[in-house]
Amino acid sequence: MTVVATKPDGQAANAFEAARSRLPGAAAVTEQRQAAFDNYTRQGLPHRRVEDWKYTDLRVLMREVLPLAAAPDHAHLARAADALQLHAIDGVRRLVLVDGVFVADLSDLAELEPGLSIRPLREVLAAGEALDDRWPAPDTADAMVAFNAALMTDGVVIEVGADITLQRPLQIVHVAAATEPASIVTRSLLRVGQNATATLVESFVAADGSTRYQLHDALHVTIAEGGRLDHLRLNEDAIDAFHIASLFASLHGQARYNACALTTGGGVSRYQGFVRFNGEGAEVTANGVNLLNGTQHADTTLFLDHAVPHCVSREVFRAVLDGRAHSVFQGRIMVRPHAQKTDAKMMTRALLLSDEAEADNKPELEIFADDVTCGHGATTGALDDTLLFYLRARGLPEKEAQALLIQAFIGEAIESIVDDQLRALAIAVGERWLEARA
Repeated sequence: MTVVATKPDGQAANAFEAARSRLPGAAAVTEQRQAAFDNYTRQGLPHRRVEDWKYTDLRVLMREVLPLAAAPDHAHLARAADALQLHAIDGVRRLVLVDGVFVADLSDLAELEPGLSIRPLREVLAAGEALDDRWPAPDTADAMVAFNAALMTDGVVIEVGADITLQRPLQIVHVAAATEPASIVTRSLLRVGQNATATLVESFVAADGSTRYQLHDALHVTIAEGGRLDHLRLNEDAIDAFHIASLFASLHGQARYNACALTTGGGVSRYQGFVRFNGEGAEVTANGVNLLNGTQHADTTLFLDHAVPHCVSREVFRAVLDGRAHSVFQGRIMVRPHAQKTDAKMMTRALLLSDEAEADNKPELEIFADDVTCGHGATTGALDDTLLFYLRARGLPEKEAQALLIQAFIGEAIESIVDDQLRALAIAVGERWLEARA
């Protein structure tokens, strides 16, 4: 088959060549980058004929690949500091990436708890450690993951030692501060040791004046036997930003992974998660909420690979759509032949607040074992007129009545957040969206 280069593919090649000299990494990493970019070049931008991308055709939605963002200067860092004040969370250990570069001066690295290690990815790449067994490179079969592997500039590498319980949540904050449109490419790595417990918050925000940027992020998580990770992800990017992010999570025996992802920002966004059960007795809760307005397009695609017996997974996804917004949820659960006693359930619901809003829900089960408990469901509808009438008859204005029903609708997905403060934070993000809608 002949691959015909498109304009974005040529722009990607130009961006890679222009950035090559300042991309970190030892010789082996450089080779890995080239192999990843060659893989991306063979595939090009995903399009509707690629099954996993059929609802998010990047050849239509993306149109161009922007050059890699320059390292932030003093003015960018000042704008980033202002943005951080607006998105501050009390009691967390903040780790800041500005335009794809780790900034120690804006991060909290003082008095690390025993057993906690935090390093910039740039340092790890320079040492070639990203290629060893502790930090496996993600599968680059997906074109956008390959693009990330080729152009990753920086990120955070976090290790939580065995039997450690972190008292403070970790927060990775991605701040877009450049005033000229550019690509931001980051990758972070997190290892939770045996019987260790950690909480991670990922925040994606824009400084004042930063628009039309393209963010490409990847997070690689490994949870050792008996470990636990609670993970909250908040996409509050600029409304005209482009956001592609991938999660790779590997769970060993008796591990626990509890995740919730909220999307309110970005003009076009896709969050794709690949979760693999590598040890018996592991459990995953993977919930999400899309709150969209205008012409926003947000795609959440999750693949849970039950490769071993006696594991449990739960997925609850909610989408609330106004204007001409478009939400996509693709949830795929695979139960492999020897993964007996798997218990996997998935439910997605979409709430349409306008006649022009659109929701595509695609739950899938692939079951190759015979002793399992699995199920999935999907619904799409409007607000209940009877409940609206009941609330308005008691004196509530229409927007307030709608807000109460919307909060109840998304509540099941947010309730999985264990930390009270972070659950309140997620609720506040939803309330801000409702206030902006009013």
